[in-house]
Amino acid sequence: MKPTPHAEVPPAGFGPPVIEARGVEVTITGHSILKGVDLLIPGGQVVALIGPNGSGKTTLLRALLGLQSIDRGEIRLFGQPIDRRVLRRVAYVPQKLAVESGFALSVREFLALAVDRALHWFWKRHTAVDKLLLPAVEEVQVAGLLDRPLAKLSGGQFQRVMVAFALLRNPDLLLLDEPTAGVDTPGEYTFYELIGELQRRRGLTVVLVSHDLSMVYRHATMVYALNGVICCEGKPEEVMNADSLKRAYGIHVAPYEHHHHHGHDHEHPHAH
Repeated sequence: MKPTPHAEVPPAGFGPPVIEARGVEVTITGHSILKGVDLLIPGGQVVALIGPNGSGKTTLLRALLGLQSIDRGEIRLFGQPIDRRVLRRVAYVPQKLAVESGFALSVREFLALAVDRALHWFWKRHTAVDKLLLPAVEEVQVAGLLDRPLAKLSGGQFQRVMVAFALLRNPDLLLLDEPTAGVDTPGEYTFYELIGELQRRRGLTVVLVSHDLSMVYRHATMVYALNGVICCEGKPEEVMNADSLKRAYGIHVAPYEHHHHHGHDHEHPHAH
């Protein structure tokens, strides 16, 4: 697929744009990280952001969250400049956080922090807090973990709890930065299945950074390949071929149609 210039309108059949970025440039400690990024992400999609290490994926997510200032360009969410009001509609799931083994909060207590009405959880009975938490924890299948210490969860359990925390904010846009880092392969597969189900059920727009190209091929509806700039964009079958991936990674990457049909899963692109 040829590199796609920044579109002025979303493709036919898609919702209005949730994310618009035009000419976004970011320099950090003298290094040019984003070199003129253009994005147009319609609503209701599962969008994967792929690219080699150091290509600017996390920096771009931070810019979308208003955590990273940009040197040039413009970012709009839901048609508006980034501000506190707009960011209330956005939730973020980071890579696995490092939680100290002595960290005392239970899953219930941690999740209560996401709900204004439950902020004084220590004055409430568990049943009162659970009523507020229940829809989200049942949706991501962590209701049985509420009494567990957050520090004692497996990687997969922890990431599900982080998704529940995000959902308690009732977001319209969910950003995930390598959400399955440190999760075993079966857990990774079910996590991506979960995200797809949440997107369909809630009508969310999901943007996720992932190194797992086979999972991206299966679950994303759109793919943007980033390496300082957007190298190519489109449906997975359009972007995830040898020519497009070489443009993003600077090496030959085996096309993932091949891996998909032969049932091979690789965490990283296969270079020749």
